[in-house]
Amino acid sequence: MTQTSVSGWQFTDSRGQLVSADAPPTRIAAYIQAGATLWDHGLRPLGIFGSHHDGPTPDPAKSGRLPLADLAYYGAGASIDPDEILASGADLLVAVSYGGGAVYGLEPDAAKHLEQQIPVVVIDVGQGRSLSEVRENFTELAASLGGAETPDVDQRLADAQAKLKSLISPETPAILALSPASASEVHLARPQAWPDLRALTALGVPLLSPPPEGGVNWATVGWEAAAALAPRIVLTDVRANAAPLDPARLNPAGVDPAAPGTGVRVLPWNPELPASSTAHTGLFDDIAAALQG
Repeated sequence: MTQTSVSGWQFTDSRGQLVSADAPPTRIAAYIQAGATLWDHGLRPLGIFGSHHDGPTPDPAKSGRLPLADLAYYGAGASIDPDEILASGADLLVAVSYGGGAVYGLEPDAAKHLEQQIPVVVIDVGQGRSLSEVRENFTELAASLGGAETPDVDQRLADAQAKLKSLISPETPAILALSPASASEVHLARPQAWPDLRALTALGVPLLSPPPEGGVNWATVGWEAAAALAPRIVLTDVRANAAPLDPARLNPAGVDPAAPGTGVRVLPWNPELPASSTAHTGLFDDIAAALQG
């Protein structure tokens, strides 16, 4: 719930915490995914920070349409100095969480230090939230800060979803979402653990599930096990921390990947897609184009 009035600004985040300020904040520091989302709503962040998986420069795959050259970058994970964020004049921090309210990308002490000095909004983007819930939470936050996407964006999103749903049939090829780990191993995404993959499943897109053994979000297996699932379309993690994908590893032994009907179609996948209608429309459009192809 949001309230903006002459008496100040308030926003209740995913933790159920009421965050407030004397006036709507205008100098926003944000986790890179959150910053890219706010940009799609017409809000320019002051600076961004990355996660423990990121490096000394922003990950372009996570940045959406952000003008990276024009924004401050506060670093990633343990390298982030919270006092640098405060010194930049930030009057709001927008972060994400994967459940439990923990601020993703910041050391706990750094997050606590920042919250003692400036308002901190945390939006849950984990498996406990649907893609539409995440999108709506960011839309509400952006609106409280004076931002909004283009007027036709909701209709374009609805059209993209309807088109994708209309393409689904018993012959629709199975899709596997993964993140390459090395030349010998790959992380296979569990469709139920990712809001965007669950949204695709809800539209009827057939997504392959990895073996039950392993972590909550991923199952780490050898490439032979991934190839045995026989995916026809692969969504591959393109974030900087993922290894490059060699599609030939997904072909069963002895199969010529150049032979007709045996190649695997590869699409880029950003598990930290900006949580905007614009970005989600692009996801559904890309999957539809792959199915039509």
